[in-house]
Amino acid sequence: MEAETPPARTLAYGTSETIDDDEALDAKRWKRRHIVAVLALLGFANIYAMRANLSIAIVEMTSGTERKVNGTLLHVHGDFENWTPMTQGVVLSSFFYGYIVSQLPGGYLAYTHGAKTVFFAGTFGTAVFTLLTPPFARMGYGMLVFARFMEGLLEGVTYPAMHVIWSRWAPPLEQTKLATFAFSGSYFGTVIAMPLSAYLGETFGWPMIFWFFGALGVAWCTVWYKTVHDRPEDDPKITTSELALLQRDAFSQSHYMVPWGQILRSKPVWAVIIAHSAQNLGFYIMLTNLPRMLKDIAGYNVAKAGLASSLPYFLMGFQIITGGQLCDYLRKNKHYDTLFVRKMACAIGFIGQSVFLFLVMTTSNSLLLVLFFSISIGLGGICWCGFSVNHLDLAPQYAGHLMAASNTFATIPGIFGPLLVGAIVQNGTIGEWNIIIYVIISVYLAGSAIFWKFADASLQPWASEHTSFVGQLE
Repeated sequence: MEAETPPARTLAYGTSETIDDDEALDAKRWKRRHIVAVLALLGFANIYAMRANLSIAIVEMTSGTERKVNGTLLHVHGDFENWTPMTQGVVLSSFFYGYIVSQLPGGYLAYTHGAKTVFFAGTFGTAVFTLLTPPFARMGYGMLVFARFMEGLLEGVTYPAMHVIWSRWAPPLEQTKLATFAFSGSYFGTVIAMPLSAYLGETFGWPMIFWFFGALGVAWCTVWYKTVHDRPEDDPKITTSELALLQRDAFSQSHYMVPWGQILRSKPVWAVIIAHSAQNLGFYIMLTNLPRMLKDIAGYNVAKAGLASSLPYFLMGFQIITGGQLCDYLRKNKHYDTLFVRKMACAIGFIGQSVFLFLVMTTSNSLLLVLFFSISIGLGGICWCGFSVNHLDLAPQYAGHLMAASNTFATIPGIFGPLLVGAIVQNGTIGEWNIIIYVIISVYLAGSAIFWKFADASLQPWASEHTSFVGQLE
């Protein structure tokens, strides 16, 4: 008698399937969605390490460094000491010109060509241009700007692609903790990149910073491509129970016409965009200028500034993980309203950041300065638990497009933030830096108020009415 053909791994809602002995061990195994989350965390860590390393390298590139030669401390001149603060601002902001261009295409490509592949391509391309940064910089200022622009262009597709992945791999009541766990890699990557970049630059010279992180990015890409699958049903190692859980509340992934007109008229969508943009203004200014701020205000050298600059991002990564776990615990176990949880996360994060930034301006003690900066930036992780997952609440099937839209607008501060600093901070005085801090505080408080007033966490009417591409063609 011929053996029966095994059934397909796709389960419809409401059906059941016999669970074999291996499924009894399911609770003891790592779930496949958790493996996706860990690899996504490491991917974002690589991406942000390649993004943040220039903020350390540019200090040595333009100011030089101190090195011991035969027991004598000598100053080694920087290769680009003729760069003005405005020139440095243009170099630092050039990444974001590329980053803003590729957000919306990234969301579209993730749906049409596979989110796994798009995330891989963005990371791999960024790694290649990171490896090419030293020779491009020596070829001229314009070539360095081009390399950073291309890194931004390639990296810009990663956040929309990841939201598409979570629209398929995250059960509704685990969306916050899985998405924020993955996003926390951005901050842990920064934690690693800043002190390690300072060490590599001081020991081997600034080119090694880019070669090291570029090679690390290429290595991660290999693991990601071999391990992750676009859809749970495509993963041969997923258990039946996990597949059933993921498909139970899944939205159809057919290619629908994206209702951009209704999206752009939606107040809840704009609440997300404004909160995202407000958070990014402070984050990007700190990401690109904190080592310089600590050098100007506290007199830290490159190595010390790099180490001190990494602490805030460790706290931010820790806060975004614990905050995500807490938010889903309150929703799932304590039955708190999702909208209340999202609003409180943003309010606590924005107001807390503002308070500690204000305290930065009240002290000249270097230890307190680092502490207040660290707590302020760290509280940004709480904000992310509010707005960054809200796309999945409003329209799960369009989450990639919504993240692309909000990240497009939220990249604008990354372009103008470094230029604003370059225009205001000419001499590195405390007064000049205080003006920057006042601007950040004002934007944080405005973002908090707008999100509280207009945010929503329910499925939007335009998200429940679908028009497919097929229907348009018939």
